[in-house]
Amino acid sequence: MVTLKIDGESVTAPTGTSILEAARAAGIAVPTICWDPRIEPIGSCRLCLVEIQGYDELVTACQTEAKEGMWVTTHNAELDAYRRTELGWYAEHASAEDLIAHPDKELHRLMARFGIESAGCASPAKAIDASMPQIRVDMAKCIDCLRCVQICEEVQGASVWHEVGRGDESRIVPKHGDLLSEGACVACGACTDTCPTTALTDAGAMPADSWTRTTCPYCGVGCELDIGVAGDRIVAARPARDAPVNKGHACSKGRYAFGFTHSGDRQTQPLVRKGRAWEPASWDEALDHCAAQLAEVIGRHGPDAIGVLASSRSTNEDSYVAQKFARLAIGTNNIDCCARVCHTPTAAAMKAILGAGAATNSFDDIERASTILVAGANPSECHPVVGARIRRHVVANGAKLIVLDPRAQALSEIASVHLALKPGTDIPLINAMAHHIIASDLADKDFIAARLDEFDAFAAHVAQFPPDRVADICELDAADIRRAAEIYAGGGPAYAAHGLGLTEHVQGTEAVMALVNLALVTGNVGGPGRGVNPLRGQNNVQGTAHMGCDPGILTGAVALEEARGDFERAWGAELPKTPGRHLMKMIDAAAAGELKALVVIGYDILASLADEHETAKALAKLDCVIVIDLFMTRTAHEYGHVLLPAASSFEKEGTFMNAERRIQRVRKATQAPGAARADWDILCALARRMGCETGFDFPDPQAIWDEIRAVWPAAGGITYSRLEAGGIQWPCRGESDPGTEVLHASEFGHGPRARLRPIHYHPTTERTDADYPFLMSTGRNLYQFNVATMSGRSANALMRPTDTLDLAPADAARLALTDGELAQVESRYGSAILPVAIDERVVEGRAFATFHDTERAINRVTGPHRDRMVGAPEYKVTAVRIRPV
Repeated sequence: MVTLKIDGESVTAPTGTSILEAARAAGIAVPTICWDPRIEPIGSCRLCLVEIQGYDELVTACQTEAKEGMWVTTHNAELDAYRRTELGWYAEHASAEDLIAHPDKELHRLMARFGIESAGCASPAKAIDASMPQIRVDMAKCIDCLRCVQICEEVQGASVWHEVGRGDESRIVPKHGDLLSEGACVACGACTDTCPTTALTDAGAMPADSWTRTTCPYCGVGCELDIGVAGDRIVAARPARDAPVNKGHACSKGRYAFGFTHSGDRQTQPLVRKGRAWEPASWDEALDHCAAQLAEVIGRHGPDAIGVLASSRSTNEDSYVAQKFARLAIGTNNIDCCARVCHTPTAAAMKAILGAGAATNSFDDIERASTILVAGANPSECHPVVGARIRRHVVANGAKLIVLDPRAQALSEIASVHLALKPGTDIPLINAMAHHIIASDLADKDFIAARLDEFDAFAAHVAQFPPDRVADICELDAADIRRAAEIYAGGGPAYAAHGLGLTEHVQGTEAVMALVNLALVTGNVGGPGRGVNPLRGQNNVQGTAHMGCDPGILTGAVALEEARGDFERAWGAELPKTPGRHLMKMIDAAAAGELKALVVIGYDILASLADEHETAKALAKLDCVIVIDLFMTRTAHEYGHVLLPAASSFEKEGTFMNAERRIQRVRKATQAPGAARADWDILCALARRMGCETGFDFPDPQAIWDEIRAVWPAAGGITYSRLEAGGIQWPCRGESDPGTEVLHASEFGHGPRARLRPIHYHPTTERTDADYPFLMSTGRNLYQFNVATMSGRSANALMRPTDTLDLAPADAARLALTDGELAQVESRYGSAILPVAIDERVVEGRAFATFHDTERAINRVTGPHRDRMVGAPEYKVTAVRIRPV
């Protein structure tokens, strides 16, 4: 630490801090336009010039390090006169209209502070670039501060903007083409967020009356956002500058896809189906009807004839109440959530080997790693803030990158090795890497001796997977497999990140086990920059499952039978004895006539489950389908009997749990429309109508969270009051506990030693042949999310209005298909029609399709195969044939 005097005030700051940062931390407002804490300071605006006693010249505060004993003057008549002169020149780039529409822009704030009038005029419409629906470009207002150039390169890693010309002739332009849309812009909004003028603004932005800190409702990265509201309407979203996860950055969904909140088709009052028509009902009428319907099913068929599906879009508090509702109000362990189709394979695999089914590390360990392995994930599109962090670390710091993905992606461009394996062959590939590491004497012998069991048996097993043999199975070059193994084992701490490309297979759980084995034999578990980290798909999929929305576990991911007594004492009631059905078994039971009713919360299963035809047949047999959602989903529209309107995360209080085990606050920014209510409130009211007078009388979400902490000791120290200062990673057992960044540092979740598991390869029965010659995988895209329930009702829908079938150029030519032409893709289970996108990233003989457009319904094509251990559907391997329409 250093101590210095700034404007006569004694200021203490960390060593290495700039004068500008030290002054601002002390509440001394030094003006600047070119500075942003997220980028390197360049001192171009000169507004932060300060005097330092003993210095002959003025210095830029943003570029000058604060030193012990300095005497600094930031404001006096001479300095402020100079600033007024500079601001007068900048004012030529600000119109009176700009000052009214964008009072928060830094130039406008400084003009107001120093009493500078606008000297510019509004730009003609023809000068505005509106080619991106999210971003308005008016370079007549640009002051050449270079912040957009820097933040795009240094934070997003895209380098969309660049400077051309010199001196008075310099200007900022898109790097490719004349319009922003012609470049590589991904609409992250970083440039509009940093721009101090109206050169770059959010399209349609309005001044906010208030700002509320909350957590993004999209992927599992858990970015914190500041939500701007005017007149009880969300008008803007911006990344929180001090958020530990996103560090002042966001993606296109977090930044711009909030429009669903005020969509005209939001459900605002309960609906009950009478015959073929939906009729409005009061809450009392709707809840009484639901209670009567469920009671009738229980009376005739027993409680296990009912299933409950919780939502991974809901808060932890909502999900806790959902599983408690299933077990106490209904009396069944038939409770699950969408984790079944994505996250459960990882949770089961990591729990089995490491004793905890959660990420071993923090996202900050990305920057601590020397090597990063990305397996079955496309972070740049599906987890963009993490993708940007990986890209930045590789490019700026020289970290090695290995990508395992059947299709090339943005990170492939900077990878040391990209292994474009045949879909479904992850296990032989990872086993081959483990074999080569052991055979090459690259395994971590000390870690193995100290912390692992059954190494010899594991080494003998993977010896059956030499790279030369596996290369044929995976359709790869054996030399590339060996090189990837050597980089992973020999490049210092290695951070592994994986996604649904690894889990959504018949051996998804076992593939994650194989990846954990690989990390263990190289000692890449339990330390900074080293671990196994799933990139969770939905915002709270980790939390919803962890709250006990799984038939076999209770809150805290403890096994039902192990913790039964503890929960019965805490809840003052017996838990159901019958083993529960998971999601896919509920679908099977409905098809067999054994399940009679389903409560579906924030989850459009008809649109999202694989093998849609079978899902539809099962839903059609149910006597009662109660849907709690924001919209009339396909599930509700086609098979629902009651639709109860839910509040979005922007309209309620609570917490989410992100992919790195961080509990973060969700805060209410605006009122829910009409009669919409929070999930927990709806379920508690329904439980009371079903005879549960106690246990469902929570006054607010904080009371629910306090009960969660009481039954889940690993979160005992995470209080709402502590969360006001920022998110906390569990385990956190007491209020003085700071939380845990890295798991398994000294011992594993189940003890001091872990057992390596030989993983055998049992390939999927889904095969290509002469009739179905292509292998199709499905996945997400950058601008839409899942089945677009939320993102499809936002500006992002213009960026990606429909799904595409991506084909290699040679395959498209052979099929006589052109870019944008409609093609029919047909499997052994169904067909769909999609526009073709010719994409060089796709390997010949393979196809890739996104799945957000429910009208295209690509899940009519995916098949019935499921994970051998946890029942997750196989979305990544479907044999298809393709023809022009």
